[in-house]
Amino acid sequence: MFVGDSITIGSAGDFTWRYRMWRHLNSAYGGPFRVVGPRTALHEDSQDYGDPAFPEKARCHLAGWGEGWLHMAPLIGDAVRRHKADTLLVSLGLIDLGFYADARETARNVRRFVAEARAARPGVRAVILPVVPNVRALTDPDFAAECERFNELLAKAVADLSTPSSPLLLASPPPDWTVDRDTYDGTHPSPSGEHRLAAAFATALHQAWDVGGPYEP
Repeated sequence: MFVGDSITIGSAGDFTWRYRMWRHLNSAYGGPFRVVGPRTALHEDSQDYGDPAFPEKARCHLAGWGEGWLHMAPLIGDAVRRHKADTLLVSLGLIDLGFYADARETARNVRRFVAEARAARPGVRAVILPVVPNVRALTDPDFAAECERFNELLAKAVADLSTPSSPLLLASPPPDWTVDRDTYDGTHPSPSGEHRLAAAFATALHQAWDVGGPYEP
């Protein structure tokens, strides 16, 4: 199950990094898999994906424009329970820090999110991506510092909460991420950004759990 904010849900015309990840798993994963989740649409309920051949059953997700850890923590338990998700790929935090909460409160919502997911499915596992700063971080030093502070707290939460029966992974941020090349508006991923985000998750899955293989765009 893909869990995220506007960077994950995408908008009309986007391929999305979810699509890139689905394509990767189709070619690199050695067994059957299902993408699950309560939603399938892009922003504003659009189904105008960059590739119209993207199957509806593979479009499933739990992502929302303007939704962060604050919003997903109350929703994740029911979504995991109803859709029987066993692996969560999570990209959240930027919207929280930008509009709703500071780093410490957001980190508390991370812990609530994990607790709710485990209450629904004790063996659920997750790969979590640190916040990838957007263009605001280039001009607002306080916001950049808050993003860095949250990523430190996120790493601590992942280390504290990971267990053998319900492991958590902290994905490595995409190397050499630049807003000019990897976003189309300073925040939302361009095609190169979509590939880089998918590669971050694919690398973590392959290296830690031997799921799939090296990411090849």
